[in-house]
Amino acid sequence: MSASQKSSAQRLIGAVVPVGSLRGEESIGVGEFLDLIEFSGLCKKMGIGLIQLLPVNDTGYESSPYSALTAFALHPLYLRIGAMPEGARYSSALEELRKQFDKSVRFSYLQLTRAKIQLLREIYAAHKEAIRDKAKPGGPLTAWIEQNPWVKEYAVYRRLKEAHGEKSWKDWVSYRDASPEDIAGLWNDESLLEEHLFWVWIQEALDAQFSKAVESLKAEGILLEGDLPILMNEDSCDVWSHPEYFHLNLSAGAPPDMYSPKGQNWGFPTYNWQAQAENDYAWWRSRLTAAGKYYQAYRIDHVLGFFRIWASRREDTSSLLGRYIPCNPITDKDLRSLGFDSGRIRWVSQSHIPTEEVWNTLRNSGLDETAQKAEAERVFTRVLDRIGNEELWLFKDSIRGEKDIERLGLHPGITGYLLWAWTNRLFLEYEKGKFVPVWYYRNSRAYATLSAQEQINLEAVLKKRQQESEREWEKLGMKLLKALTESSSMIPCAEDLGAVPECVPKVLAKLNILGLRVVRWFRSWDKPGQPYIPFEEYPELSVCTPSVHDSSTLREWWEHEADKQVFCDFIGEPSLPPIYNPGAAQKMLKKIASTVSRFRVFQIQDLLHLSTKWYAPDPASERINVPGTANEFNWTYRLPAAIKEIAQDEELIRTVQELAAIQPAPKRKAPAKKKG
Repeated sequence: MSASQKSSAQRLIGAVVPVGSLRGEESIGVGEFLDLIEFSGLCKKMGIGLIQLLPVNDTGYESSPYSALTAFALHPLYLRIGAMPEGARYSSALEELRKQFDKSVRFSYLQLTRAKIQLLREIYAAHKEAIRDKAKPGGPLTAWIEQNPWVKEYAVYRRLKEAHGEKSWKDWVSYRDASPEDIAGLWNDESLLEEHLFWVWIQEALDAQFSKAVESLKAEGILLEGDLPILMNEDSCDVWSHPEYFHLNLSAGAPPDMYSPKGQNWGFPTYNWQAQAENDYAWWRSRLTAAGKYYQAYRIDHVLGFFRIWASRREDTSSLLGRYIPCNPITDKDLRSLGFDSGRIRWVSQSHIPTEEVWNTLRNSGLDETAQKAEAERVFTRVLDRIGNEELWLFKDSIRGEKDIERLGLHPGITGYLLWAWTNRLFLEYEKGKFVPVWYYRNSRAYATLSAQEQINLEAVLKKRQQESEREWEKLGMKLLKALTESSSMIPCAEDLGAVPECVPKVLAKLNILGLRVVRWFRSWDKPGQPYIPFEEYPELSVCTPSVHDSSTLREWWEHEADKQVFCDFIGEPSLPPIYNPGAAQKMLKKIASTVSRFRVFQIQDLLHLSTKWYAPDPASERINVPGTANEFNWTYRLPAAIKEIAQDEELIRTVQELAAIQPAPKRKAPAKKKG
């Protein structure tokens, strides 16, 4: 049994921290892999047995760690240049970068990434002959390349991306559709070797430094948990070099919910699992092998996507017309058996627009009468086709999705109406004769015209197809996750949030995969008052946490979002102060630490709030990410002080030690039945 397998049964306290957030003695404005050595010493003092990282793959100039250019290469941002053999003589340049960036409250992602790459180019230019010698047959760099064959595709991709001004590969002039032979030819081109070796040299150094940090954590007895995003950015080395593994015409996301009424469209392609199965999921197995060099546990991001993924067409911006894949569709035959002829099938599966609705929209648009007529002319000639002589219209075949509507440059009012009308249908016909109900199908114009009996009959068929689909999801999830768990001795931890099908917890339990329980969301939502689920009822095979990187911290949640009295009653406290303080933090975290969950992990911000020293004036400033926004704030959180300074906070260390020592709360006994 491996060390990680032995540790998998241990009940541990963990800290979640992005590498870039660390403030080490030698880092220059952003955390680096070698800062984990210093951080592990602090965690050891606190009694923390697990450190969980966010993804650390190269994302280029995109700050989100979930938007990687590669599933394998590490991010150059986390490289300590001064610790490289060739970087020792550049202390003055590094000191200048430190002066420029180290005082920032949050790190300057784009500027730091560019500055580091630029300095690395200068160093490489000065040492390229020596580096090239290492890449000769029998040389150490050659040996490293042989052990990490993915780096060839990565280096070729990075050079081409830079040559094309960092544009997506879909916009490249050359090698947009590169074959394996094309990529191999570029790699073997002697005239390009220097550029390719630049990226290889960086990756070899990153691997060496990360591996050194990992050995330090192992020596301290601390597990390191990595994060494997399920999806790949369309603009990535992996999608470019292996398009056969992906469905490039589809975009993954999430269906509508109370937080995102139009759903989420992430823009990432979905997987072609059938193609991946042909070589026994070699790409995924290689990902796990690469991750296993560093981690003893790994977070399976959006594990629901291994069962079914919500996918929209590339032509749409929202995911309102998305569908789960796989699914058992309603067929043309099904609809005809329900009494629908061709005309009614068209009625329920295409958007129908009455003439008067267009005119009413324009009358309410604020345009004068002349402008209204001009806009109507554009709509009726460029967007819609009339059905015979009826005052009813369909979208032209040239309108393939929401993006086409938005590109027309129509008045905002009529554009909004057309976008609404585009999704106002009962069914989406995604292939000839194959239909799925749209998310809000009961609100559609077509559904309202069905008789009560027709609605009953249709709902019965939909329920049957849903049950068939769920059986397919269970089979697929078991097949894919079994392939993953059999490929590695790392402890698998699933992020199973959202609308979770019944089959998911069953499959996770069978495969000994830990699920995720976020306290604020782990409630009996279908019961009156939506009570929190008691900590003693959490599954042992789970990871418990009060907050995640996409949520507010526990402090911000308490002050601005929490149902305070309900939560106080839940943890057995008469009341807690409305403004968060270390006393409130202790009471909350100690209760959370008492759960029976195997791992109880806390964002580093939530742990720091156990001491008065580390509170930012505005709790919102301590977030890692605000979903649905794109700005320089997201993903750039830094610790409020250097690790060395935090390590001197004896009050904090003592309190976290107490958390780590807390034993699970005993399960409540069921009330005795009365006799008689």
